[in-house]
Amino acid sequence: MACELWREKLEAYIDGELPVPEASAFSAHLRECSNCAAETLERVQMKRLIAAAASNSYPARPEFRRKMLRLVSKPERRRQWWPRLAALSAALILLISVAGFYLSGEKTRQEFLVSELTDLHVAALASSTPVDVISTDRHTVKPWFEGKIPFSFNLPELSGTDFSLVGGRVAYLGQTPGAHLIYGVRKHEISVFIFPARSGETLNLPSPPVTELSFTIASWTKGGLRYFVIGDVSASEVDGLSKLLRDAS
Repeated sequence: MACELWREKLEAYIDGELPVPEASAFSAHLRECSNCAAETLERVQMKRLIAAAASNSYPARPEFRRKMLRLVSKPERRRQWWPRLAALSAALILLISVAGFYLSGEKTRQEFLVSELTDLHVAALASSTPVDVISTDRHTVKPWFEGKIPFSFNLPELSGTDFSLVGGRVAYLGQTPGAHLIYGVRKHEISVFIFPARSGETLNLPSPPVTELSFTIASWTKGGLRYFVIGDVSASEVDGLSKLLRDAS
């Protein structure tokens, strides 16, 4: 019964539309329920596949367009092809509508970026293997990324803090590989993403932590790298971890 109640809120959680207390409770439930975690991961992956497919454009070749026009211009062909074309049109309209939900003009570059990062964060929490290198030692996690991503970075010393390093994995933002680190704080997880800064691109994510949807996010650029810190935790916790990362870099 508890799972049924959570599944009613699954879409809202994936889209970051739950209030912070409910989002935190949902994250805790995912760590305890493998069925809900698997379903959440499947939904997130489907969402990312639809967004990726919609971002590619495949225009019809002129030869194909001319062939289709000849086929539908003949009366007997029109009667033969019309039901198929109608069904195809309906399918295309559905696909475009779903994809447009994520990539419509109403969604700014900032909103799309936040959506991508929250998807990666939620997918990691829902996965049975959220990290590929498991270690609380920064001197083990940092070298693991060598040769896997095209840059290096420093990790902070956490002794005497409330934070603990869980591990890391390689993540992709668009086609760009980067580091995805997971930190724990009082039974909650915070994702830290590090990617190369894109020259000429201006993103309006502020460096002080802000609440976007139901997640607290901070971002800054330093040393040619762009850092993102995201979690369903308080702004003070995101700010505390962000300060440690900025000082280490």
